[in-house]
Amino acid sequence: MSAHGHVDLGHTVAGWTGTALALLGSAGAGVSVCTAWTPGIWLGLGLVVAAGIVTWLLHLAGWGKPSGPRPASEWDWRVRDARAHTGHADCLGCRVGGPRRALASAPPPRSAAALPAGDGGA
Repeated sequence: MSAHGHVDLGHTVAGWTGTALALLGSAGAGVSVCTAWTPGIWLGLGLVVAAGIVTWLLHLAGWGKPSGPRPASEWDWRVRDARAHTGHADCLGCRVGGPRRALASAPPPRSAAALPAGDGGA
């Protein structure tokens, strides 16, 4: 057991790739600030933006994880999410991914029977 207990920490290919790219971009921008190299600052910041885009694309390709805990059999970072092609419920990245994913990940509409009964306006 790890120091964090028996929990899903969300280690995924998308997460590790995005973190590595963002770290390289911010380090490059920081070094460029110290050396006063303006193009390097913009290149580093561009790599940070690219890290977000790459992470999002990997998530849509199934190398991320849905919100919330996963079964213990899916905790390894190399396990691909087979449900990603339809989108994850309550996932902004999946809704932005296109209309097919937005429809699949949208919460089901609430029926009138699911609403609480009113007290008649009293």
